[in-house]
Amino acid sequence: MTYNRINNLVGWLVFLIATFVYVSTMEPTASFWDCGEFISTSYKLMVPHPPGAPIFLLVGRFFSLFASDPQHVAYCVNLVSALSSAFTVLFLFWSITMIAKKLAKTDQGFFSTGQIISVMGAGVVGSLAYTFSDSAWFSAVEAEVYAMSSFFTAIVFWAILKWEAHSDEAASERWLIFIAYLVGLSIGVHLLNLTAIPALAFVYYFKKYDKINITGSLVTLLISVVLLGVVMVGIIPGLPSIASSFELFFVNSMGLGFGSGVITFMILLVGGLSYAIYYSQKTGKRLLNISLLSLGFILIGYFSYGIIVIRSHYNPPIDMNDPENVMTFTSYLKREQYGDRPLLKGPNFTAKVQEYKKTSPVYVPVKDAKGKDKYIISDYKVEPVYKQKDMGLFPRMYSNQPGHPEQYRSWMHFSKNHVPTFGENISFMFTYQMGHMYWRYFLWNFAGRMGDEQDSSWLGPNNWFTLDADTSQFASKARNNFFLLPLIAGMLGFSFQITRDWKNGTIVAMLFFFTGLAIIIYLNQPPTEPRERDYTFAASFYAFSIWIGLCVVFLTETFEKYVLKNKTVAASVASLGLLVVPALMGSEGWDDHDRSKRYYQVESARNLLNSCAPNAVLFTGGDNDTYPLWYAQEVEGVRTDVRVCNLSLLNTDWYIKQMQSKAYLSDSLPIGLTPDQYRQGTNDYIYLDGESYEKNKNAIINLPIFLDLVKKKDRQVTRIYNDNELSVYPTPNFLLPVDTAAVAKSGIVPAKFAPFITPQIAFTVEGGGMDKRTYAILNLLVNNNWKRPVYFSTTLSPSDYIGMQRYLQLEGMAYRLLPVEVPGGSQGWINTDLMLKNMMKYEFTNLDDPNVFYDENYQRFTINTKSQYYTLAGQLIQEGRNKEAKDAILYCFTKIQSPAIPYDYLNAYMVGQLFKIGEKELAFKYATDIKKYTQGVISYIKADNIKETNKKRTTAITLQVLAQTLKDNGYTKEAEDIEAFLVESNLNKEIR
Repeated sequence: MTYNRINNLVGWLVFLIATFVYVSTMEPTASFWDCGEFISTSYKLMVPHPPGAPIFLLVGRFFSLFASDPQHVAYCVNLVSALSSAFTVLFLFWSITMIAKKLAKTDQGFFSTGQIISVMGAGVVGSLAYTFSDSAWFSAVEAEVYAMSSFFTAIVFWAILKWEAHSDEAASERWLIFIAYLVGLSIGVHLLNLTAIPALAFVYYFKKYDKINITGSLVTLLISVVLLGVVMVGIIPGLPSIASSFELFFVNSMGLGFGSGVITFMILLVGGLSYAIYYSQKTGKRLLNISLLSLGFILIGYFSYGIIVIRSHYNPPIDMNDPENVMTFTSYLKREQYGDRPLLKGPNFTAKVQEYKKTSPVYVPVKDAKGKDKYIISDYKVEPVYKQKDMGLFPRMYSNQPGHPEQYRSWMHFSKNHVPTFGENISFMFTYQMGHMYWRYFLWNFAGRMGDEQDSSWLGPNNWFTLDADTSQFASKARNNFFLLPLIAGMLGFSFQITRDWKNGTIVAMLFFFTGLAIIIYLNQPPTEPRERDYTFAASFYAFSIWIGLCVVFLTETFEKYVLKNKTVAASVASLGLLVVPALMGSEGWDDHDRSKRYYQVESARNLLNSCAPNAVLFTGGDNDTYPLWYAQEVEGVRTDVRVCNLSLLNTDWYIKQMQSKAYLSDSLPIGLTPDQYRQGTNDYIYLDGESYEKNKNAIINLPIFLDLVKKKDRQVTRIYNDNELSVYPTPNFLLPVDTAAVAKSGIVPAKFAPFITPQIAFTVEGGGMDKRTYAILNLLVNNNWKRPVYFSTTLSPSDYIGMQRYLQLEGMAYRLLPVEVPGGSQGWINTDLMLKNMMKYEFTNLDDPNVFYDENYQRFTINTKSQYYTLAGQLIQEGRNKEAKDAILYCFTKIQSPAIPYDYLNAYMVGQLFKIGEKELAFKYATDIKKYTQGVISYIKADNIKETNKKRTTAITLQVLAQTLKDNGYTKEAEDIEAFLVESNLNKEIR
């Protein structure tokens, strides 16, 4: 059998192994974070958040067609990531064997059996090590763009190596054009793939130039960075920016219709490029021809973004940023809503803004008085201006967002007024940005991981043998111990390659650096992130896996030279021996990467939607609050009469526009604002008038009258500041009148609360003003006049309730706003009948299965669910409905069961409720279970020497609550035992 045939067969075998692993452990439905959004937008080809992923959407849509019913759509779209990752492994195998082939080849030019075994072993070990690496596995089992992005990186790097192998052939340029096309397509997935360009530049340099030196290498590096910049700046946002200029000129100056400038630009671009390619072909300018063809194929891939504009024109229910014209599309591509981070020069976090400078205008399309198309300026982008002394080179500590300065000071041990120096910025980059946010992730993948908590450390030798049979059963499934074997193998492989074949070693090192540390430098991460970001660097871990594979070749030669003297035997021993590395990684990682039985994130969305009254408006918060709801409605068609309204997005004009459109069974929201009353630049923020506040701070404003004055831009509510006309209000106290007769007649208020219907909703807006979303909500409440039910998710921050807490009725996982003021209900009240009915039919599949791993996202969200059961049981006890209270408590204990979802302080509080209703035996049983489990967790934390973790604190609080509960109910000895354990474990200070 020939080498090529063996190479192909073994490669496809590795592909099948990876496919089995990923499909077996794949999530069957939508995961947390962006997955619900991506599945929804793929299924119906809608518009996801910037900068979009049109290629991913198209492939996802294709796979969704194979779903037997809507509930299997998520599985099919998740399959895109599983197969993308499996193909990544396949191309990694072939890349490793191409590199290993050069290292193993003898002077005779042929391959012996031992050499083939060595090369194949290298490919198998390296590719399977990547298969089971933490970050790659995580991305492979959910519908996110990172798995497909890794696939493009893998196939581009493989194509680079193929070009190098065939560069002396007449038609070798086809590989360069193929690479260009892949790069263009990858733009429609994620920009991470572009970081492979420097590796391509070095392959070209090493192949085409005989004289290799430092100067040439530096020039090559510079050229590669310039090429990277050309694509990232010149092509991706640059071409739409030029098209925007054409559009403005043709529409505003020449009086032509919308789109005329863009069409003209596209004709000129395609025509000019086509002529240039024809000219280069005709004149025989080969390098120019290849460059132009490569540019053309990059653009062919890049033009997949046309689907974003086309679909946005149809105004689908999910239409993030509404990029239906070239102006908004350019902003969409530039991700302007996320702001900028300084790279080479900028302020430190201690810098004070001196003023805000207007920069480029924001244009919106309108019809003028004569009905002609025109772009008008609705607003200006602004940039903060700082004193020159506050500006520094290479600022790494720059963010003054709430909480960030404190995080910087805590990490760097700064005093309150300390101003960071250049050296301290560099120190922060090395310790936090590189150390904590890259090397920690790197060691997760190749050394081991302590657990799944945010900021969890890597697992080093000091913790290898700290657990025994008693403590290990309480350890996190995410505690993975690789005994440094993958790390050592990779380092040996790197040393071997760089000394034996430094050119190819440099190429792999370029890939490793630019997909890892270079991204860290470019991103300039803030001091805290909402979640771990290791998936960003999967391509860097891909490069390191090449070196793990090459360790097989190194060990083969070492064994042959010093021990076994026979290459075939040496290669077999090395290959089989090093298979321990991926085998160990797979066995350790399987339990915490297996998501095949997780359903809670979508079930929680169904539970919430089914708890709302018909035709409701439901206000939600962040990604994990909203995206599962989008998925449930858009894909599975659950309760499409409920309009989900994300408060974070409601601060934008495009989202207000969408909320005022009908969607499925949901009517448009009665916000009642015209575009000129809410577009960007208008009422972005309505300020509390400082001059009038002292005289009017106890006054109350009639809300409908005030909103009407704002719409009319009445002088009473406007002020001129820096040539800008701003809306203001003199007092934060507002009053919304209620037609009590109409409300009583409508039947929206339960009979037992009817006596408490109030003739007015009085509330106070906190802070120095109201943002656009608050303005929109208040308009909705006035125009709605209690016709549609209005709900707020229980996961929202208290400030999101706009000071209306005492008018909120808890019905499950959401509060309903009603014109009712129950005595003593300063934070709202509970409709026990409705809440009990809702919560006793909530679905919690497999939250009682100890074999299913639930990470901290699930644990955090189930705490909120437990909290509602605790609240419901407390109200039922207060009403004397002990049996129903017991049913609610046991429903929570049995459906959300430890150790799948660990016991927490809410479980301890519910034990107290069981005591209260006379269920002493049952209460003591659960108290004993909670004590045993939580003390076991503390013993595990102590044994593993885990430092500052949220788990340590919450577990300590659980024990403290349990001790107090037992003491209050006569179990003094048991309570004292727990208190002694807290002191002995040095945990009493955790809960002070």
